[in-house]
Amino acid sequence: MPIDTDVDTFAAMRPLPASVTHLVVGAGFAGLGTAIRLDRAGETDFAVIEKDAGVGGTWRANTYPGAACDVPSQLYSFSFAPNPDWSRSFSPQPEIDAYLQRVARESGVLDRFWFDTTMEEARYDAEAQRWVVRTSRGEVTATTLVTGTGGLSEPRLPDIDGIEDFAGEVFHSARWNHDVDLTGKRVAVIGTGASSIQIVPEVAKVVGHLDVYQRTAPWVIPRSDRRYTRLERLLLRRVPAVRRVYRTATYWGRESYVPAFTRLPRLAAPARRAALLNIARGIPDPALRARVTPDYTIGCKRILISNTYYPALARDHVDLVTDPIARVTADAVVTADGVERPVDVLVVATGFHATEQPIAERVRGRDGRSLAQVWADGGMAAYKGTTVHGFPNLFQLVGANTTLGHSSMVFMIESQIAYVLGAIATMRANRYAAVEPRRDAQDAWNRDLQRRLRRTVWSTGGCASWYLDAHGRNTVVWPRHTFTFRSLLSRFDVDAYEVEAARTDERIT
Repeated sequence: MPIDTDVDTFAAMRPLPASVTHLVVGAGFAGLGTAIRLDRAGETDFAVIEKDAGVGGTWRANTYPGAACDVPSQLYSFSFAPNPDWSRSFSPQPEIDAYLQRVARESGVLDRFWFDTTMEEARYDAEAQRWVVRTSRGEVTATTLVTGTGGLSEPRLPDIDGIEDFAGEVFHSARWNHDVDLTGKRVAVIGTGASSIQIVPEVAKVVGHLDVYQRTAPWVIPRSDRRYTRLERLLLRRVPAVRRVYRTATYWGRESYVPAFTRLPRLAAPARRAALLNIARGIPDPALRARVTPDYTIGCKRILISNTYYPALARDHVDLVTDPIARVTADAVVTADGVERPVDVLVVATGFHATEQPIAERVRGRDGRSLAQVWADGGMAAYKGTTVHGFPNLFQLVGANTTLGHSSMVFMIESQIAYVLGAIATMRANRYAAVEPRRDAQDAWNRDLQRRLRRTVWSTGGCASWYLDAHGRNTVVWPRHTFTFRSLLSRFDVDAYEVEAARTDERIT
């Protein structure tokens, strides 16, 4: 019988092992992919801990109305576990969640997953050459620590005066409260990012009135989504070559966007025209059109896709509010111009802690300092987005400067997993107990990244985005083609690392 990852009573009762060779944190695409690839490589002594009740990560947490992927379906699956059952060219959240559940069940690795288990602190013991990890289920030690918690896992709440005193319902888009009936209610949505533009059209169908609070207008191009025909679905299910052709064509189509972001912004002119036409078609009122038209270069912030967002804003019972929020009262939102707008439910769609990953506060390296402390002055930085000087045998998936603005993160994650497996194989072959990137190698990698980023649209486009940290550094986006990233991580370059021999027979041998 397949294991139900959400209702696995036996798994809930199993004690966490006191020691494993590999400990993986997170059970989204990154953690699940790592577990499967470890198992297939014969590295069976591992444990995966996940703070939630099942696999899925972002796609388990984000269940808001209209939730869907903005990367084409054919790219949004593991290369080693293709999904023949996508119903649309852009897959909705329930289908992605179902895909991950199926892959997890069929992989044979769920016996080494522990759900409802939070990593409270991870500390590297240099003498023992082990990670000592305190969890909500007890302590476990491991030779390698792989974090797959991602950059979009911890919601960012807005710092608005009085919001804690609001008497109505308040929830973040990533923590949607499905017990709250919005029918006929006066609802406010704060934010106009990727989640918001999916939420607004759906919420507008049922609420009595909707206020959408916009700080910066996003560029929104049409969503070229369609349902696959019966013949396509049959071919995708029965003929693997068809799936490969679809996936390959989609991949290279997406890679063609990269020069417009990184070197030649004028190549984005067709996308800009499409976005302006999207506004013109969706909004008849010239004044409202002007308020939703961005004043920065397209691509500087994440380009969004929707066919329904602008028509929703144009509805009679929907108001776009562009004045800054001054405070929240018990039953209203007050803007800087003094206008008070009554509200029953407050939906916060203000993004995530992408540049200050909360897990960084809980991971302590060789000298006892946390990742957050190490990154406090210069910002998030890693070697090849995966390893960090001062933190032996720590591998971060979706680490610094690995996020994409054009294609699938699953491709990047698989590239990193292959690099981790290469590191583990190197450790076994040479009886190394620890590998740690050299400071000069890490610094050179990041100097090159920042040099490349300075000439991209993310730095020159005239906007402030969640890609930039408090120092104004882009520590999030990968500024080159994804095939370049894969090539650079195709082998574990041990010459860029400091290595330690095993002191006892308990290390990787």
